[in-house]
Amino acid sequence: MILKKIIFLLLCAISIETYSQNKMIQPPYLKAGDTVAIVAPSGALRNKNEKIELTIELLKSWGINVVVGKNVFNINNHFAGTDEERCEDYQKALDDPTISAILCARGGYGTVRILDKLDFTKFKRNPKWLIGYSDITALHNQLQNEGFESIHGMMCTSVQKDLDSIKETVSTFKDAIFGKPLAYTLEGSDYNKKGTASGELIGGNLTLLHTMLGSKTSIDTSGKILFIEEVGEYEYHIDRMLQSLKRAGYFDNCKGLIVGDISEVRVNPTPWGSSVEQLILDALSEYDFPIAFNMPAGHEKDNRAMIFGRTVDLIVDKDKSTVVFEN
Repeated sequence: MILKKIIFLLLCAISIETYSQNKMIQPPYLKAGDTVAIVAPSGALRNKNEKIELTIELLKSWGINVVVGKNVFNINNHFAGTDEERCEDYQKALDDPTISAILCARGGYGTVRILDKLDFTKFKRNPKWLIGYSDITALHNQLQNEGFESIHGMMCTSVQKDLDSIKETVSTFKDAIFGKPLAYTLEGSDYNKKGTASGELIGGNLTLLHTMLGSKTSIDTSGKILFIEEVGEYEYHIDRMLQSLKRAGYFDNCKGLIVGDISEVRVNPTPWGSSVEQLILDALSEYDFPIAFNMPAGHEKDNRAMIFGRTVDLIVDKDKSTVVFEN
């Protein structure tokens, strides 16, 4: 009996240690008086000064202080400054222990060009929230591999004068940064693949996930629930990316898929022949994990915040799906 108890306690200790090693590190939630840094790691902010001012005004109304990277409004061809300038702003925000969150001004393209220049040593001693979506997926993936949670949510270019027009985007963003519970009921879809799953939520923009493939920044989806969204692509290109990920074993041990907004799909002269939803189901037909469509997140005004690296419970049915984040 004593030997059994000892073995039981040893197994419990091993399980707890394994759980603590694998569990993503949660940066401290924000509170009034904390400071958010706005940086621009990707595309140029041409004629976006008002967006930054509206964001500063919004954050200050919640008691949050704001600092803006010195290079945010720089322009270097497509980008918000040179790679070195964008990296400088981001690195400064990573290193500064007085910064509680880093809010990306916009996406576009460019984050991957500075990814390998960043040093996360000081960040690991003073973790903070990274917030953004689209091209910022590259940084989400990097933080996932470093072992930290991050927030897929509103950026400065998302902010409107009429906040009621993005009510859910703003309210869920606020809930996420201040640590209030997140839970979503998704509109049903006949394309939904029924089932239940629980696991860490990871992912982001499909093009960026595809871009990271084969690099040290590519994420491991084993035992996890993947979220994808996309904008401005042809259906055949969406299929090509899914096929590439599939051939690389990306979905082999995945526990579930949540599909966000697939926006502004381009019209090809040769029709694809099916809906985007059916395209996704066909590409992943050999897998038995649940697939939920209609997550309001991505390149639309209704862009609900999600915490990547956080365990979620996913229940998918035809009439609705639920996504509940662990507190």
